[in-house]
Amino acid sequence: MLLKKLKINEPERSVCSVCGVVAYKDPKVVACSMIDRDERVVLLKRDLEPQRSRWVLPGGYVDRGETVKDAAAREAKEECGLVVEPQRLLGVYSYPGNIHVVIVYVSTYIAGDLSAGDETQEAAWFSEEEIPWDGLAFNSTSDALRDYYKSKKGYQK
Repeated sequence: MLLKKLKINEPERSVCSVCGVVAYKDPKVVACSMIDRDERVVLLKRDLEPQRSRWVLPGGYVDRGETVKDAAAREAKEECGLVVEPQRLLGVYSYPGNIHVVIVYVSTYIAGDLSAGDETQEAAWFSEEEIPWDGLAFNSTSDALRDYYKSKKGYQK
């Protein structure tokens, strides 16, 4: 692959020197669930870097061929043992210089007992007042939580 500018105002991109096909470095899509039960939401303490030992929403990468909603439900089951049904889009979060696009659904709890999965140190239910704001990982986690509580109080984004 060779690096060259295709147009004057575009960033340099990797282009095949034989066929001219551009090798795009696409963003990674992350699907998350905001699971609320009895006025408490699920947060997970990460057991992986980056941001190990900090709290996040249940979520992870969308697999090829999988819908974002299905990925959000699958990740909730894998990471914290809960069967959920994603209901409505809460928000889409992306930040300059970050390759992740985080899509968060408000998800209905269906079944299961909350437990820590393989990539999680701890899984817990938090009321709004109990959320460890200073211990959250990633801007998308805090932004999604703020958006969620604003929406519950009847405010628009």
